[in-house]
Amino acid sequence: MISVCASSLRAGVLRSTLAKEAAAGCARAGGSSDVSRRCFASIERIGVDDPRMSRIVKHNGIVYISGQTDATAADIEGQTKNVLAKVDDLLEQAGTSKRNLLTSSIWLKDIGRDFKQMNAVWNNWVDSNNKPVRATVEAAMARPQLLIEVQVTATTADD
Repeated sequence: MISVCASSLRAGVLRSTLAKEAAAGCARAGGSSDVSRRCFASIERIGVDDPRMSRIVKHNGIVYISGQTDATAADIEGQTKNVLAKVDDLLEQAGTSKRNLLTSSIWLKDIGRDFKQMNAVWNNWVDSNNKPVRATVEAAMARPQLLIEVQVTATTADD
């Protein structure tokens, strides 16, 4: 695995306070032993194997999770459960949990048909004491079998 960290920058750059902070952040991210992680300054990218995007970006205590989809289930209930399980896994990889969610954006292929069933799954999943702000809209999906996409942001703090 490859990590792009401040330690790979020229020695002169490392003298700056910013570079020292970046080096410390990169060391906390696991140094050069993990190719699925890249960090620079205070930005840490996790799950960078996809050429289009990072799965997770962490910056200043905020965790950004890319849009998650599922093509294995045929119905909205199954896809929603699977997508939220992926979100749980990615939040854990980032060192946080759904308890720390700040925002959620949900895109549904057919909001008229699927909104109620998606909400039932969501309501069973979300931490009822720590609900994020949320927006749900209807949208065309990238692939015809996709019924839902969920993107979230969270904090790493547990206060």
